Amino acid sequence: MTNTTHVMTTNERADLLEALAKQRHFLRFTTRDLTDEQAGRRTTVSELCLGGLIKHVTSVERNWVRFIQEGPSSMGDFTAMTEDDWARRADEFRMLPGETLAGVLAAYAETADRTDELVATLPDLDAAHPLPKAPWFEAGAQWSARRVLLHIVAETAQHAGHADIVREALDGAKSMG
Repeated sequence: MTNTTHVMTTNERADLLEALAKQRHFLRFTTRDLTDEQAGRRTTVSELCLGGLIKHVTSVERNWVRFIQEGPSSMGDFTAMTEDDWARRADEFRMLPGETLAGVLAAYAETADRTDELVATLPDLDAAHPLPKAPWFEAGAQWSARRVLLHIVAETAQHAGHADIVREALDGAKSMG
């Protein structure tokens, strides 16, 4: 049976999706059996909480997927951000009043589905765009869709590690060990 709405998933694409799925699982797993209050609790001196980490990874993945599709204008100019812009960005790392763990996880699942669909259907992983203006990017650098997807895997893995530490400090539960 052939599905004509999808580009055949190559081994490379399958590898990218598998690596990303594994890191997503570890990140989500850190929230098992938690209440909304626990998901929003800081357990270290940092601002990080489990729900906030998932919100942040969701936002990062969503923004980078838009970058693949639309280019740097979809992300804006980070060098022009105001204090209010940075404050809004910091809210990604917190569970805000009215937010629930279920809602945060549902938004992450939706974003993951959109990313997976893009990986499977993108005509060319070599398609590249210049990076947006940001103090942490080399001026004039470009990233291919492949490089962006590798970045999403790395970002997810890094924050899954943070989440493991936050969860262990919360109640002693371990996710990756």
